[in-house]
Amino acid sequence: MQFALKIAFIGLGNMGGPMAINLLKAKFNVTVFDLMPQAVDTLVEKGASSAATAIDAVKDVDVVISMLPAGKHVEALYLGDDKQQGLISVLPKDCLVIDSSTIDTATAQKVGNALAKESIAFIDAPVSGGVGGATAGTLTFIVGGEKDDFERATLVLDKMGKNIFHAGPLGAGQTAKICNNMLLSVLMVGTSEALQLAIDNGLDPKVVSDIMLQSSGRNWTLELYNPCPNVMPNVPSSNGYEGGFMVDLMKKDLGLAMDTAAKSHSVTPMGELAQRLYTKHSEQGNGKLDFSSIFTLFSNPSKKS
Repeated sequence: MQFALKIAFIGLGNMGGPMAINLLKAKFNVTVFDLMPQAVDTLVEKGASSAATAIDAVKDVDVVISMLPAGKHVEALYLGDDKQQGLISVLPKDCLVIDSSTIDTATAQKVGNALAKESIAFIDAPVSGGVGGATAGTLTFIVGGEKDDFERATLVLDKMGKNIFHAGPLGAGQTAKICNNMLLSVLMVGTSEALQLAIDNGLDPKVVSDIMLQSSGRNWTLELYNPCPNVMPNVPSSNGYEGGFMVDLMKKDLGLAMDTAAKSHSVTPMGELAQRLYTKHSEQGNGKLDFSSIFTLFSNPSKKS
């Protein structure tokens, strides 16, 4: 069954493209659609079929996977708007929809509930692990939805990820992902601040990073994603902060986190501070850089406006 499974993949950006390639490597029959022709061409070269529209992509498929920038795009894709017909009107009744976008919980629930009324299964399955994880097929999938739909999805998800969690009912995947990214932003800010403090006092950031990795300050950013240039190879900080997870996407996720916190009356002072810092960093023209570039916000503070 695995080799005959038909999958439509919609959204071939920095994350979606590598994810779709891993499905091709697993010998699935993959049809792709993206608004950027170059992204589609790259997947076609790897063996995918292309579709002229999203509606064309989902004809007679078993699974639909979407990876889109924001909730408004997910809602428009599936439910339609004044500019486009929603996929809800053409999706096969027995297909499974997997949305791996990071969006607000309410939109995930709205889309999922609307599809359920048409007997179309839906799970929200945002990911963690960055472009490196998407390329290597080691992503973490954080899934919200019915248990049966989660189990059905694992056949596909485990070809793109290493860790697959069922967080709870519809929307739970988004809530858990938002919590994770809020913590990640705090860790990246704190790590950047600490490393710059070391540099300002004459220490070698590589040596200090090694020390902290074996001490109580150890965290994911130090271990796998050091924000200081030339401390760690093959990460965005050593490539001019190109590639990876953009500042503007982190800013978006922090906005989702703060909206969620407001609705639940949660106390999130560190998240609020991280949001302000990433907003400032974006407004200084760094929105398209990797989120680890927040490190530069702490250098030469006398020159910062």
